[in-house]
Amino acid sequence: MDPERPELEFESKACPMGCNAGDEIILRGRDRLHHLPGEFTLVRCRACALMRTNPRPTQRSVSFYYPEDYGPHLRAPVRSGTSQGPLPRWKALLCRLFQFDDYRLPPLKPGPLLEVGCASGAFLNQMAGKGWDVRGIELSANAAGRARASGLDVYQGPLESAPDPDRPFHLVVAWMVLEHLYDPLAALVKLRRWTSQGGWLVISVPNAASMEFRLFRSFWYALQLPTHAFHFTPRTLRRVLERGGWKMERLFHQKNLSNLLSSMGYVLQERGLWQSVAGRLIRFPEYPGWERYAVFPFAYLASFLGQTGRMTVWARRQD
Repeated sequence: MDPERPELEFESKACPMGCNAGDEIILRGRDRLHHLPGEFTLVRCRACALMRTNPRPTQRSVSFYYPEDYGPHLRAPVRSGTSQGPLPRWKALLCRLFQFDDYRLPPLKPGPLLEVGCASGAFLNQMAGKGWDVRGIELSANAAGRARASGLDVYQGPLESAPDPDRPFHLVVAWMVLEHLYDPLAALVKLRRWTSQGGWLVISVPNAASMEFRLFRSFWYALQLPTHAFHFTPRTLRRVLERGGWKMERLFHQKNLSNLLSSMGYVLQERGLWQSVAGRLIRFPEYPGWERYAVFPFAYLASFLGQTGRMTVWARRQD
């Protein structure tokens, strides 16, 4: 057996919402992010419309699809109390004009905060600098190690095995994490149990009801098969949250066109056209340059129409 390609195991799982109406196949695709082997199927439950990757790698095998150069795990932590300096005037003006903020939070006083999927701890360090009592959970040993090296309290391992906290959290955040979890409903139930009465959950996920998905299908950057086990729309996300004990209070369509640009890069790459441009577009979400500000007006319009490929949700614990 090739040591670089271990024997992979796959499993078929029913809809976690307990539906028994069967599934319909939406598309088949492959890993375009790292070009690892395999063909994967996206299905949609005929009862609740929740989409998922099925079959999927088992939890023992899925680490193969998170190589060492997986982007979110490489981001360096921002140390508590440090400053990245003021933005240039033109950038600050654009940010105020278009309210560009992928990490929008409810107006809360600092208290206990948990980030699920904290990677190297950049967000946690920023929140600690604002007075929050922060903790994190991170699956990647390397990323968790970097977070701990910056002084953060981070549990390394899956959410499923994380121990109960010694006191409830006022706020739980998970940026682009829920789609990776193998049982998002069980995760939401557990997080509800960990929060205080009236506590908040803030999550962001790709929006599979967006124009981007309908246009690009298997070339959609946010599809990310097979590491994205679930693919949410506003309607299915609301249903899963409610079943998990949360009430969706607000939904924001992020003013972000990164997925759209990267999807265009995948199409160019597949057709062998303008490979240098294709590579730049594909890397856009991880390494955005001046182009991010150039597309602000278009991102604002797409957000207003509810058609960007990323959404952020505020939900409150139901008591």
